[in-house]
Amino acid sequence: MSDNVQSAQPEKSGALHETIEIVKTIVYALLIALVLRVIFFQPFTIPSASMEPNLYEGDYVIVSKYSYGYSKHSIPFSPPLFEGRILAQQPARGDIVVFKLPSDGRTDYIKRVIGLPGDRVQMRAGLLYVNDKLVAREPLSPSKTMVMGFERDIARYQERLDTGRTFATQDMGPDGDLDNTDVFVVPDGHYFMMGDNRDNSSDSRVPPAAMGVGMVPADHLVGKAQIILLSWKPEASIFKPWTWVLDARPSRFFKVLK
Repeated sequence: MSDNVQSAQPEKSGALHETIEIVKTIVYALLIALVLRVIFFQPFTIPSASMEPNLYEGDYVIVSKYSYGYSKHSIPFSPPLFEGRILAQQPARGDIVVFKLPSDGRTDYIKRVIGLPGDRVQMRAGLLYVNDKLVAREPLSPSKTMVMGFERDIARYQERLDTGRTFATQDMGPDGDLDNTDVFVVPDGHYFMMGDNRDNSSDSRVPPAAMGVGMVPADHLVGKAQIILLSWKPEASIFKPWTWVLDARPSRFFKVLK
């Protein structure tokens, strides 16, 4: 009997050692993933149509965390470890940026930087003015969109910033709720964000009191959207494997954003 007890001890010890090694491997893997997520890249899913025609609902984008430096919002759950930004760099006008909604500091939004600190931004009859200069635009072929369950044509334009940077926008007409605004002066340390889908975007044109974004503080920036990694139509579901193929949008895979 005693021999059986003694022979079982090494087996238990070996099983315990193996369990500890498995746990250590999992912890190391999680720590490496966390470091990569905090310092380098983070994936985000596009939840709405506010950035059409450049980003569609169901796009999976990769955001570089190092582009603008690091704040507490670079870390999951935004722990209050420090204030401001470390290794801060200013985004360029026209960058597509993920940021935390200023009103709650938790919700991720994605928009395009239109106004830098000190800029004057205004919409007049659906046209964008930055520092009292019209942002030039040229018509593109129209696209279709769903409005209250009905498909309708929507105008598309190619806008050109004063830096020469170009990108496409969508517009339902010159008389929408956000097509005529007061002049917004961007405070120091803040940015003015707009969606490319100009009449379907709650952005810096809408104050936080009206469920909008308002001006975005620099320390709320999370990172720069660089590439669409993968894309599926909104109808796709993780619980319906056949939709992984049928509702995929391969033409949008690995598309570099501009």
